[in-house]
Amino acid sequence: MFLKQRNLTSEATFTLLGFSDYPELQVPLFLEFLAIYTFSVVGNLGMIVIIRINSKLHTSMYFFLSHLSFADFCYSSIIAPKMLVNLIVQDRTISFSGCMAQFFFFCTFVVTELILFAVMAYDRFVAVCNPLLYTVVMSQRLCAMLVFGSYAWGVACSLTLTCSALKLYFQGFNTINHFFCELSSLISLSCSDSYLSQLLLFTVATFNEISTLFIILSSYLFIIATTLKMRSASGHCKIFSTCASHLTAISIFHGTILFLYCVPNSKNSRHTVKVASVFYTVVIPMLNPLIYSLRNKDVKDTVNKLMHTKLLSY
Repeated sequence: MFLKQRNLTSEATFTLLGFSDYPELQVPLFLEFLAIYTFSVVGNLGMIVIIRINSKLHTSMYFFLSHLSFADFCYSSIIAPKMLVNLIVQDRTISFSGCMAQFFFFCTFVVTELILFAVMAYDRFVAVCNPLLYTVVMSQRLCAMLVFGSYAWGVACSLTLTCSALKLYFQGFNTINHFFCELSSLISLSCSDSYLSQLLLFTVATFNEISTLFIILSSYLFIIATTLKMRSASGHCKIFSTCASHLTAISIFHGTILFLYCVPNSKNSRHTVKVASVFYTVVIPMLNPLIYSLRNKDVKDTVNKLMHTKLLSY
């Protein structure tokens, strides 16, 4: 019986409904999402290249930024191309294995980004509150371990949730009222008891949210307290400006995930869920290069030099 269910599940087909219930918006949404995704790819890959070629940016902060850009590029590229294709074609089907693969890689990089936000907040805490010990505390070895740990935890959480999804039973054709294979949408389609999967998703999401938000908020509270003790007004403005920008990105990213996954028995409409999901799957990967990097003087100087060199070559 179990083997028969497994065979039926592996043969199950899923259709991503996406935004097909708004046919008049298909072309405008395609053009808008294409522009956002293109900017995201150029911005994030550009940041990685800039950090690599500029020796001034070979610091722990930019090391973390380069991995944040990589995570942004990866999880937006897992979602956006399929979403763009589904906006202009009639056949929006995806196989069970394709659905599981999309969820696994997406979840891996989203969780990795959650951890990287916390790591970057800790890095800023050490830089502002213990500047004399910064290079000692944030050694290359520790930075490498923190980044490795971020990816490892992302893979572990993703494997856990994917394995729980693989135990669900699906049959025939299933319509996912979303633009990607999101776990809560899959759970709602399951023909088997999904209570444990729902509980596991809620537990993993809540634990990651609370633990990373605690580190982030604690770090920024110490940063603000230390900044207020400084006598330099320009120093206040610079640090508060940076904190405000960082907290804006963090608020959108964490707020969306809290809204979607950390409210038990949420009754949010599928339309609301899809709109909220757009923010952390498409918009945030585009905003992060601007918020964290392109406002930085060293980064802008590197971009200007590259553009000047390119123009001279012509």
